[in-house]
Amino acid sequence: MENIIGISVAVLIVLMIIFAAVKIVAEYERGVIFRLGRLVGARGPGLFLIIPLVDRMVKVDLRIVTMDVPAQEVITKDNVTVRVNAVIYFRVVDPEASVVKVLDHIRATSQIAQTTLRNVLGQSELDELLAQREKLNQTLQGIIDEHTDPWGVKVSTVEIKEVELPETMRRSMAAQAEAERERRAKIIHADGEFQASEKLAQAADIIAKEPVTLQLRYLQTLTEIATERNSTLIFPIPIDLINMFMKKGK
Repeated sequence: MENIIGISVAVLIVLMIIFAAVKIVAEYERGVIFRLGRLVGARGPGLFLIIPLVDRMVKVDLRIVTMDVPAQEVITKDNVTVRVNAVIYFRVVDPEASVVKVLDHIRATSQIAQTTLRNVLGQSELDELLAQREKLNQTLQGIIDEHTDPWGVKVSTVEIKEVELPETMRRSMAAQAEAERERRAKIIHADGEFQASEKLAQAADIIAKEPVTLQLRYLQTLTEIATERNSTLIFPIPIDLINMFMKKGK
């Protein structure tokens, strides 16, 4: 009986050692191995063995992480207070560095993203923030990626999602946009009047040189009135006809 118990205990210990020694990591993971506290390297994907009680494994996810940057209050270069939030996409490219050189690479990336967002937007004017967002996105991505590169983290994209303006600023911008539309409408109207006056001056010159054109215009007017089937008939009298009678009267 005692032999059976001893064999069972031994088998159990062997099984526990085997389970502790066998490690499996997925395709999107890597296992960073430490042996007696010293870095051995990254293993995986798949199945591999470690030395129980001697080796320790830390799993690192290599997939792209999508992280929201909390809204930050920023004072722009032209002294306008805005609230800006963003989204950042990054992934681990060096599992060993992400474990050895930083305590929590996700939290560290989040903090550096918030700080960089405030610093970069604080050096920009409001018009640049609203109209040149793509340029600011590239600047943010470059600065954050430079800071996270020693941690084995690659920042691929940074996008400013929303810029929240104060209510007074929104009203001022709406009034400015309305005034700009009115200005453009007046310019277009004045340009149309100018072009019409040029055409009328050219027509007057032609009529002055060729009086018969006035008669043709007179006949065309009669034709247009007749086609409208109005009950009132307007019969214009040519000025030349009146002048003729006036000359005979003298």
